[in-house]
Formats: sequence, C-alpha cells, structure tokens
Amino acid sequence: MADEAYLFLLPDRHPSLGAAMAAVGPLECDQTPAVRGWISAHDVAPSSEQLRILPAGSEILIPEEAERLPIPLTAEEEVRVQQECAPQSVTDMERELLEFRDTTQGWETLVHRALTAGVPAPRIARLTGLDPQEIGRLTGV
Repeated sequence: MADEAYLFLLPDRHPSLGAAMAAVGPLECDQTPAVRGWISAHDVAPSSEQLRILPAGSEILIPEEAERLPIPLTAEEEVRVQQECAPQSVTDMERELLEFRDTTQGWETLVHRALTAGVPAPRIARLTGLDPQEIGRLTGV
C-alpha cells in the first residue's frame, strides 16, 4: 500500500477540492468496515459530490471544519487519485463531453469529472444529451 490518501466531506458552499470519490472509481478500501462505517455515519451517498478524496501530501488543503478519514491506497490507486485531482481545462473537458454522445458507458464518472473541472450541470446536459435530472441526482441537488 502507498501513503495514505484522505477521504473527506466537502463543507457546504465550499469550492470544489480534490476529486469526487465516485470519479476515482473503485478502491480496495471502499468495502472495508471502516470506510463504509464512516460514510454511513456521515449519512452521505458514495456517489455524492460532497464525498471527496485527496492524495497524500495534500491534506493541508482540506478545510479545517471538514470531516476526514485517512485511507490506504495501492500504487495504482494513488495514480488514479492524482490524475483525477489534476486540473483539466474546461475546453478539454467539454470536448470529452461532446464525444460522450457516442457511448453510454462510464457516464457517471465523466459527469463527476466535468463537475470537478468546473463545467456547470446545465452545460453538461447540453453537451452530452443526458437528462438534467440524472446529472442533478449525481450532484445531490
């Protein structure tokens, strides 16, 4: 296992930080009693945009009032977390959203990435052709 990463709950009305847990994809620690219990205790859905992850060394960025949990990652998982946390230009993200119309797999991950990159939900709906209510379901709105 690599260094710890940090799972945390993004406080309301706080700018996006890190990556949505759902955008990173499955992690070995997802099904552990500690992680499942922590998520359950905070009454948040695993697909919520509020449930975020940051790689080791970035914990200083987590808001002081945010609930947090250190979690172990494999080397491959650490790379995925770092990639999801890296900024992506809105233009590149919008191009990827337009290309999405040709596929139906992985739409939730793509939407999470777009939201994290700062693409507004209505714009995502226009670019992908997805139902705005489905996008809203992912954002918890």
